[in-house]
Amino acid sequence: MSEIFHIDQLPNRTIAHNGQEYLFFSGTAYLGIPQHPTFHRLMTESMYRYGTVFGSSRNGNVRIGVYEEAEAKLAARTGAEAALTLSSGMMAGQVIINWLRSQTASFLYAPHAHPALWHAPTVTIPQLSFADWIDQLPDLVNALPPGPVAILTNSLDAVCSDYYNFEWVNNLPDNRPITLVVDDSHGLGVLNNGRGIWPQIPRNPSRAGGPICLLGTGSLAKGMGLPGGMVFGDADTIKTIRQTAFFGACSPMVPACLDAYLQADNLYAEGYERLQRNIQLAEELLLPTGLFQHAEGYPVFFTEHDELYADLLQHSILIYSFAYPTAAHRANTRIVISAFHELEDIKRVTDQILAICKAVS
Repeated sequence: MSEIFHIDQLPNRTIAHNGQEYLFFSGTAYLGIPQHPTFHRLMTESMYRYGTVFGSSRNGNVRIGVYEEAEAKLAARTGAEAALTLSSGMMAGQVIINWLRSQTASFLYAPHAHPALWHAPTVTIPQLSFADWIDQLPDLVNALPPGPVAILTNSLDAVCSDYYNFEWVNNLPDNRPITLVVDDSHGLGVLNNGRGIWPQIPRNPSRAGGPICLLGTGSLAKGMGLPGGMVFGDADTIKTIRQTAFFGACSPMVPACLDAYLQADNLYAEGYERLQRNIQLAEELLLPTGLFQHAEGYPVFFTEHDELYADLLQHSILIYSFAYPTAAHRANTRIVISAFHELEDIKRVTDQILAICKAVS
């Protein structure tokens, strides 16, 4: 098991632990928003206006307009018709699951589907590759009892840095209603110029069973740097989800965070540009080592060489290496690039990896 680093500050490009400074290549703050001093200022100013929490139902008789304004902007960012925010990505997934349970006969899960999308404490997650699951999916759907089906998947494999092709949506059986739920936690703010996966998912309006109902969900605490989650899709479905008891009973996202988001266009654009610059350099330097699996343009570099964690740690470089989503899972090792990194940081980790490779060759 990797050493636990107990720290008393937000991780940035470096962290301090037991009096020693480490270069930090982990976490999910891809755009560097939580670390940005200007965003800190925006948050402070917004908290003077909105306080630290809004302890009421979003469906109450007193409503703060910043929610609808921010949700309209988030929906437009993804390309969806409408969006709703919640207090976390887990709550965002579960508000959809709660709604689906009232009308869906069967649930089908893709490999590695995030627990935020689980409809029970334990569910059957296929232990096969995403490509093999796609090949089997039409038969899996047809083998289910008659009735609506929900298909639940992540937008990509963020652990092993692998993109998913969503053309398979066009080949789904058309003999029943289908709802496709895609958790885009690791794509929001990062893929497709920050729009996430939504533009890549085909629509299929000519099915005999009716159009596929497409819903997106995800944490905003990663690329977007906000403590909350959101769901997005067509306006009618989002309106229906808003009217559920589950959503009405949820504590809402902190309004000050959404107010800060509305004022941070330049910071998101700047973070995206810096991230792309850093990814490009990392691809040029890390990929020739032959140690990494990597989806082009994505900030995660996965390796099967778990020993790299301990080797780099000896040289004050901390990379990702722990079991996820539970301690029973195999630890995975990856280098995560963020907008807060300097070019010299990426050169340093590469130089150290090359030196390690040379020493063991």
